[in-house]
Amino acid sequence: MKITDVKAIVLRLPEISSAADGTQDDLIIVVETDEGITGYGEVDTAPNVGKAIVNAKMSHGTCYGLREILLGADPFDYEQIWNEMWSKTYYYGRFGPVIHVMSGIDMALWDIMGKSSGKPVHKLLGGSYTDKVRPYASALMPENADDVKIMTEKYATLGYPAIKFGWGPLGYDVKFDLKLIEAARKSAGDNVEIMIDIGKRYTLKQAMYMARALEQLNILWLEEPLPAEDYKGYRKLSDSTTMSIATGEEESGRLAFSRLMDESHVDIIQPDISRCGGLTEAKKIAAMAADNNIVLVPHAFKTGILVAATIHFIASLPHLPFLEFSVTESPIRKELLARPFTIKNGFIAVPEHRELGKIGRAQV
Repeated sequence: MKITDVKAIVLRLPEISSAADGTQDDLIIVVETDEGITGYGEVDTAPNVGKAIVNAKMSHGTCYGLREILLGADPFDYEQIWNEMWSKTYYYGRFGPVIHVMSGIDMALWDIMGKSSGKPVHKLLGGSYTDKVRPYASALMPENADDVKIMTEKYATLGYPAIKFGWGPLGYDVKFDLKLIEAARKSAGDNVEIMIDIGKRYTLKQAMYMARALEQLNILWLEEPLPAEDYKGYRKLSDSTTMSIATGEEESGRLAFSRLMDESHVDIIQPDISRCGGLTEAKKIAAMAADNNIVLVPHAFKTGILVAATIHFIASLPHLPFLEFSVTESPIRKELLARPFTIKNGFIAVPEHRELGKIGRAQV
């Protein structure tokens, strides 16, 4: 089997806002082969930047566009392809958007391998630890306590065992933030976990104040209270509190995650399969997390393509507690899959097969 083409397709809603909602646009990767098997992946980055990285022409030996690297390769040589993409983009890559796009390509390769072998991707990744995963509803924080109450009750009633509120008005006034969080905690009741994502907006002292307050509210974790690169601040914060601190969605590649785990002392790392290097790199990051006794909860605030890949990833590993499940109303998030994932009795089933909406069919 040989790769015959790599396409980068940009999706974008007619109108978008500056809200921190990654489901307003998207970059879909399509990898075609000479055996008629097509793989699909998804990239969480600036879509037009990612498309340029796919289609760029070679400048010199360590400055290729990614499509040129893949043409003629065997999709089953996924490790070799990953290393080729890394080395041949070294001049302008190594982190950030190049790794993001490599992630979507790697996802598409695993899709091809699943289809070609007739097996679900979690089997190829090496595990069948579970046939269902626990989703948490991932939502932007509403602007007032009344709307927080309504939204919390909605997703609790729908059967979600946990809800994460993030961004929106959070991060500008800790006392106002605390009122919103208190409303969520009170409305959720005793059987629904609450997590909070500040969106990198706090100073260290603000984060310490909030962590102490959230300890008393039984909040499951405090996510990204500080800028992603403030490892020193995260270390001081994590060492000062019993509250679980989570971060890592901004990181790309195992080298970045190695540094994050070594220097930050955080409790939970959150690699995103559409940013961190794909399933191939995510498995290595998971092994590092296990070696360091750090909890891993994948970030996955995108469409059903990423959700499907993340479900297979979770199923292939022991003790991953949650699947992030965006509940935004974006048509890109809701309508891309022909058979959207649904929650039943607090769980989502690990798929054996999965179809993408108008794009085609995919195993992941």
